[in-house]
Amino acid sequence: MSLYTPRSFAAGNRIAVARLMHDHPFATLVTPTAPEMCISHLPLLFVPGCEPHGTLIGHFARANPHWLQATAAESIAVFHGPHAYVSPRWYAHPDKMVPTWNYAVVHAHGTLEIIADPVETRSVLDVLVHRFEHDRPEPWHFDMPPRESDAMVGAIVAFRMRIKRLDAKFKLSQNRTAEDRDRVVAGLLADEHADALATATWMQLDASGQQDPS
Repeated sequence: MSLYTPRSFAAGNRIAVARLMHDHPFATLVTPTAPEMCISHLPLLFVPGCEPHGTLIGHFARANPHWLQATAAESIAVFHGPHAYVSPRWYAHPDKMVPTWNYAVVHAHGTLEIIADPVETRSVLDVLVHRFEHDRPEPWHFDMPPRESDAMVGAIVAFRMRIKRLDAKFKLSQNRTAEDRDRVVAGLLADEHADALATATWMQLDASGQQDPS
């Protein structure tokens, strides 16, 4: 399954692609199994490494049958970045334009590897907890008694996915004039919605995606 990506919207900068996966970790994981595809929505952490494209780690609830089919075929993790509606009114010549939607998305391809070792499973949990708790004023720590901790670990199935291929599409008005891009950014900023503001921030990067969105 490939991602339709016109040349104008191809994201070739690995730093920006990695940043999108880091900043928007709640992904849609799809495994094309029969008779129906398995689809789960879950946080996936991107870990840069010696593999060409890095690794994703996460876990299923043990009651979720997706994990039983996870190694049957190559999976796709879809990371949805910022996105927002774009009004024709924002262009210099609105009578010649139509509504559209700007967005950034990354598809990570790879085969899932189920982690059976409870110690390694616990380490995946610790990494996830640290990722989302470490900068809070009072971080929560996974320090419950061993019996309860073992039960919690037993209720999940951890996995890793070594990324074989990354497809990234940043549709951020790169096919429009500089004037129209500036007008769209201004329109998004005026909307004041979180998604619109985030999309405007990404649009303010270099049109070719050659800058890190920091």
